[in-house]
Amino acid sequence: MTEFFCISPNMPAQAVLNLIQLFQSHGIQVWIDGGWAVDAVLGRETRPHEDLDLALAHADVPQLRQILENQGFTDLPRDDTRDCNFVLAHTNGQQVDIHSFTFDADGHCIFGVPYPAASLTGKGQITGVEVDCIAPEWLLKFKTGYTLRAKDFTDVNALCEHFGFELPPEYR
Repeated sequence: MTEFFCISPNMPAQAVLNLIQLFQSHGIQVWIDGGWAVDAVLGRETRPHEDLDLALAHADVPQLRQILENQGFTDLPRDDTRDCNFVLAHTNGQQVDIHSFTFDADGHCIFGVPYPAASLTGKGQITGVEVDCIAPEWLLKFKTGYTLRAKDFTDVNALCEHFGFELPPEYR
C-alpha cells in the first residue's frame, strides 16, 4: 500500500491533491465539493478541513471505493448513508464524503445526489494545482437549506466577498 496521507484528523491540501491524482491515474473524474471546493475557487486555504467532499459519476463509485479501501479507508456508517452518499474514513482520521450521480443523455440527473450539470463546471486551485470543482454560484446555493455551522458562515462570507454574491438571508 502506498502511503498517500498524513497522520492527521484534518484533510490537508497535499492529501487532497494526492487523492485527486490517484483517482485521475485510474481515469476517474471527480469534482471537489464542500469546504475544499470553496477554498479551491478562492485560490487559497481559508480554514482547516476535516474531510474531502467529492462528486462523481455513480458508475465510477465501485472503482473509487476499491482505490480508497486499498489505501486503508473503510465505511463510516451514518444515518444518511445511501448508495450515492456515503463516507469512507481512514484510521488516521481523514474522511472522504462521496456524492454520486447519474445523468441521462440530455444531462438531467436521474439518480443520486441531484447535481445540476451546470454545477460541475468550476475550476479552482489548491496550492497552485488546478482542480475541477463545483462552480462558485452553486457552492453558494448548496450552502443553504440546512442547519448552519460556523464553517458555513466562513465559507459563505468568503464566497460572497470574493465573487460579489449577495449574502443569503439565513447568513445575515
